[in-house]
Amino acid sequence: MKKFYSLVLVAGLIAGAASLRATTVIPPTFDQLVDQAEVIFQGTVTKVTSEWIGEGAERHIVSYITFEVKDALKGSPGKSYTMRTFGGTVDEETMTIGDGPKFDVGDEQILFVENNGKQVVPLVGLMHGQFHVRKDASGRQMVTTNEDQPLRDVSGLGHPETASSSAPALTPAAFKAAIQIRLQSTHSQN
Repeated sequence: MKKFYSLVLVAGLIAGAASLRATTVIPPTFDQLVDQAEVIFQGTVTKVTSEWIGEGAERHIVSYITFEVKDALKGSPGKSYTMRTFGGTVDEETMTIGDGPKFDVGDEQILFVENNGKQVVPLVGLMHGQFHVRKDASGRQMVTTNEDQPLRDVSGLGHPETASSSAPALTPAAFKAAIQIRLQSTHSQN
């Protein structure tokens, strides 16, 4: 009987791990990203810490990602903002969500945050609410998606078939200007 329970436990762990590896989320449109986010900001990751929380079968690793806020676009993140997300590494044990967002100290990002501290990953559309600020081959700053693809047009978000590959990648300033325009248009409608 003990062997049976061990097999059931192993089968449950394998099934659970498989579901975490293959994460499918319908990409939100640009308007959905802006409208659903409680906080939108550009910031640099300054600290990532992970710890075990919960007991028994509910025990899991969470990470706290702290950002130095460079530019607040929506909400009030303050000068420093800490986001709690599922996963991380503690004492050589790692828990992750497949295709989930990754955070490394020094990374500059533009984030669309919702339900921080209440959701497994507190980003609108999971990984789709994370954009990286990178430099292209000429040293010009550009915005990339979570998959590190250059963001060329906000209207293509959530509609991959309409994405243009010939347009230049958006700069952080152009992306933030588009966010501000959307915020102003929804504010004037209310």
